[in-house]
Amino acid sequence: MGFPCVLEAFTSIFKTGSISNKCCGELFVLGKVCTLENPLFKYVSPATIIAQSIQTWNNCLALIDSPSPSA
Repeated sequence: MGFPCVLEAFTSIFKTGSISNKCCGELFVLGKVCTLENPLFKYVSPATIIAQSIQTWNNCLALIDSPSPSA
């Protein structure tokens, strides 16, 4: 996952922000549990990480599953 997408995912999970389709795609490659294994987040409770990660994951699913507007 590229650094710009890591920042987007972090902002989406730990702050208030959104995540782009591109970064959702990169997140899906890593899988749901990648955040729990990251030492950067060791100060955050696992329950909080799980809840917020699931929310971000579900937001990505909705983004990717939604039809693109036609031009």
